Amino acid sequence: MRLRQPTDFLILEALHTYGRNVATNLAKVTGKSRKNVNNRLPVLADYGLARKVGPAKQSGLYEITEEGRAAVDLRTQYDETDDFEALIEQRLENTTSDSTTVAARGEVDDEDGDDADLF
Repeated sequence: MRLRQPTDFLILEALHTYGRNVATNLAKVTGKSRKNVNNRLPVLADYGLARKVGPAKQSGLYEITEEGRAAVDLRTQYDETDDFEALIEQRLENTTSDSTTVAARGEVDDEDGDDADLF
C-alpha cells in the first residue's frame, strides 16, 4: 500500500469528518485539485480505505471504510513502518476482539443511563 502524503490522508480525514462525499467537495475541503482527488479516490477504494457508494453507479459518491478509519488513526506511524496494511489489519483485529470481549461479558452501552430499556 503506497499512499500519497498528505493528499490521501487529507481525503480520508475529510471522509471521516464529513461523511459520504464527492470529489468536488473533497477538493474544496482538502485544498487539493478536483482532478487530483478524482485520481486518488479509486486508488483509496482499491486499497479498501474508501468505497464507492450509490445511489447511481456513476455518482462518484465515496465513503470511508473501517480500514480507512484505522488508517487515519494510525497516520503518524505511516512513515515508521514497512507494512502499513498489516498495521491497519492488526488495529482492526484488536478492535474486533475488544468488541467481542465486551459482548461476551454482557456489557451494554446504555446511553441514557436508564436500565429499564435494557430488559
